[in-house]
Amino acid sequence: MQKPTYKELLDAGCHFGHLRKKWNPKMTPYIFMEHKGIHIIDLNRTAECLERSAQAMKAMAKSGKKIMFVATKKQARTIVQKAAESVGMPFVTERWLGGMMTNFMTIRKSVKKMNNIERMLTDVTLTSITKKERLTLSREHAKMDKQLGGIANLNRLPSAVFIVDIHHEHLALAESRKLGIKTFGMVDTNSDPTLVDFAIPSNDDASKAIAYVTNYLTEAIREGLEERKAVKGEEKEGAEA
Repeated sequence: MQKPTYKELLDAGCHFGHLRKKWNPKMTPYIFMEHKGIHIIDLNRTAECLERSAQAMKAMAKSGKKIMFVATKKQARTIVQKAAESVGMPFVTERWLGGMMTNFMTIRKSVKKMNNIERMLTDVTLTSITKKERLTLSREHAKMDKQLGGIANLNRLPSAVFIVDIHHEHLALAESRKLGIKTFGMVDTNSDPTLVDFAIPSNDDASKAIAYVTNYLTEAIREGLEERKAVKGEEKEGAEA
């Protein structure tokens, strides 16, 4: 995996922070300068932190751990959902439901209900439900799928979460911290980087910056998964030999 370059980060606009008046003093180590009242993020630090995060995610994926992607901001949703789906990781891109992790068993019950409705709707032999009931169930399923579709295959809590904008996703961050789940986060100049285990200083508002960071990390996860597959293949061959 290639290291993130200064030029790539610059082209993606990862260096644009917030207005100085909105800054969090704890971001000082990651700020390069102030330009026209806006803080400019030190991209050398961004590159270091992004690479460190990528290595950690790769190792997690290689050991079979799940990393949940969280991004409910409009400009991040599609990017993050596509990235998570491409590596089979769970995601939340609609609304973070309070207790999604701290009250995981209740959420699992809702997912079970959604899966049952889906089975009823796809069962062609089921003739006992009326057209009107079918329509009601379809609507209910669509609503639930929007909220829970990204975590439908998650049978236990993830080992880590990757959050786009920790300021915006403070509920997800608080629940992860409470449960001791590893946290990775894109951290802009208005956030507190000490709240996450792996802070990635970056503009977290521009879709181009979000896409660059998310896709770089997803690539690391993909590499980890491929290495896991290769190891399992070798073990299988050894067992058969």
